[in-house]
Amino acid sequence: MIECQNLVKIYKVADELEVMALQGLDLTVDKGELMGIIGSSGSGKSTLLNMLGGLDRPSAGKLIIDGKNLLQMSDKALVQYKLETVGFVWQNNARNLIPYLTARQNVELPMLLKGKRKKEWATELLELVGLGNRLNNRLSELSGGEQQRVAIAIALANKPQLLLADEPTGNVDTKTADIILDLFRKLNRELGVTIVIVTHDMQLTQKMDRVVAIRDGRTSSEILSRKYFDEAIIDDSEYEQEHSHVELAVLDQAGRLQIPRDYLEAVGFEPENNKVQIELQDGRIVLLNPKEIQKVT
Repeated sequence: MIECQNLVKIYKVADELEVMALQGLDLTVDKGELMGIIGSSGSGKSTLLNMLGGLDRPSAGKLIIDGKNLLQMSDKALVQYKLETVGFVWQNNARNLIPYLTARQNVELPMLLKGKRKKEWATELLELVGLGNRLNNRLSELSGGEQQRVAIAIALANKPQLLLADEPTGNVDTKTADIILDLFRKLNRELGVTIVIVTHDMQLTQKMDRVVAIRDGRTSSEILSRKYFDEAIIDDSEYEQEHSHVELAVLDQAGRLQIPRDYLEAVGFEPENNKVQIELQDGRIVLLNPKEIQKVT
């Protein structure tokens, strides 16, 4: 469904000042997959989501979604892509919902924009997200969690192949967040739609089979569920079984590897020290602190 290779995005923030939001990011997502993307503020995850949704164009690299090349797409084709291929769920309900319309009218609106209004499909979607008894309620009559479920129904109105969710549980409590994530899993299973969720909530990521971590504009690691890891990666006999997820670092096409700062600090690497010694020991690649080696010698 999604193929990103060496994806780069450069923003011009002043006449002579540029910011590199994505720095050669690689990512693949299978059709029908439910996955998460995590990263700190400024890591590039929201920029990536905008690229996937056709809201912004990459500066360089390769971006193929459902067989469509978004770098070569015309403006007219991009509008069609946003209407037919991709659906959005935002953290801020105001970006999805119109307050003076009922729940069903809100879901029907994207269909009107596409020229195909289907009242029955709007009703079916609201029933699917658990709001079959709230069809004619306006937003002021719905809770925050119910409004977010209406927003999810809106995102599915035009039957997209890809659903993108930006912090969809950011404005609700933990219990409601669990309900919303369970809903995404249900939609993924019953409709077969590919779902990518951007979140900072590690509790949510523990309930997904695959989570990609982005750091400094690149894919730094993948967190895989134990079942996914066992079946798709390698025999995990060396790992402790009580862990529900396994984190794997990602090598980019140039062989570069991002190592978490807390790992480096744990073994005595200082922030100003940007050099490590690399050795091959018994079939393993080992990183050594040059200062520690000097102390021993």
